[in-house]
Amino acid sequence: MAKAKRRRARDTWKEKSWYTIKTPIAFGDKEIEDTPSRDPDFLIGRGVEVTMRELTGDFSKQYIKLKFEVDNVAGDIANTKFTGHKVTTDYVRSMIRRGTSRIDTHVFIKTKDDQKMKLHVLAITTRRSKSSQQKFMRKTITELVEKLSSERSYEDVIETSVNGRMASEIYHKAKKIYPLKRVEIIKSKVLD
Repeated sequence: MAKAKRRRARDTWKEKSWYTIKTPIAFGDKEIEDTPSRDPDFLIGRGVEVTMRELTGDFSKQYIKLKFEVDNVAGDIANTKFTGHKVTTDYVRSMIRRGTSRIDTHVFIKTKDDQKMKLHVLAITTRRSKSSQQKFMRKTITELVEKLSSERSYEDVIETSVNGRMASEIYHKAKKIYPLKRVEIIKSKVLD
């Protein structure tokens, strides 16, 4: 009986090169991580998630996760674009208490420079509210967010929604309608 020849397994790690992934200029053009790839074209479209603490060093912003996607590669540097952010679920759950109401609002916005985004705004009341009051709050929050974002550029909308300034503006205007404990933009997504 003849012995079958065994083919030697090819080591694909030797074929790969390391690339440095960087944030967009709006986030300081900082290095996020290094990643291996056989071909630079395989990197395009790859998603990267990083916390705000890792970018800024601020521990109070640990609950914010930023999402980036590689859109071009120059040499051994992969540049990214911002695709959205989200707040961790444990942070959201820590804000909600018994006797309060959670008002979720999904808003589709268009910035001054015609970029479309989807924002998920969470408002928490100090005491339980009726469904009619919640409906009115949703309508008010939607109008406020659309007005604020239509006056701003794409980069400015991203910056204010991630660092909490837009949520603060919404809080100060919406608390006149019903007493609010907290307003937070818990998710954003850039639409193509």
